[in-house]
Amino acid sequence: MAEDDRREAAPLSFLLCAAEVARMLGLGTGAEVPEDRRARHLAHAVRKPLLESAGLPEELFASLMAAAVYDPDPSFCRWFVEPAVYAFGRRRVMTALLEYLRTGTQAEQAGAKRAWYCAHVPLRADRSPAYAPDGSRDPALDETRNVTNEWRETSDAQARASAAARDRSKA
Repeated sequence: MAEDDRREAAPLSFLLCAAEVARMLGLGTGAEVPEDRRARHLAHAVRKPLLESAGLPEELFASLMAAAVYDPDPSFCRWFVEPAVYAFGRRRVMTALLEYLRTGTQAEQAGAKRAWYCAHVPLRADRSPAYAPDGSRDPALDETRNVTNEWRETSDAQARASAAARDRSKA
C-alpha cells in the first residue's frame, strides 16, 4: 500500500490491513472465519511465512507497516513489525513509524507508538533467514540514533502542543 494511497483511502481497519498482507503472501482470505475473529486469524496465518522468509518483496513494506499501526493489540502488532525489521531493517521500520507519528491521524499516531515499542525487538541470526549465511547483517540497516532522536523531538513537541491546547481550553 503506497503512502499516498494510505492518506487518500477511506479509513483503514486492521482487518483490511491484515487481509492485504495475506493477499500479498498468496494466503487465503479467511472468509471461513467469523468476521469478528478474521483479522487476528489472518495475522496469525501470515506470521510464520513472514518470519521464515529470507527476504520480503519491497511492495509488502507499506502493508506491513499499516497492519502494525492498525493492529489494536500492542502485544500482537509485533507480528508485523518483527519480520519487517528483519527484512527491511530497524532504521527503515522506525522511519516509517516516525512518519505515522508526524502526519497520521490520532489513531495512526497511537498505533505508531505501540509499534515503536515492538521495533526494538532484539535481532537474532537464528530467528530469521534474513541474515547472511555467516550470521552477519549490514549494521546500517539497524542504525537508528538519528531516527530515535527525531521520534523524541516529535513526541515532545506533540506533548507540548497537547498541553498548550488543554491549557487554552481551561482558560
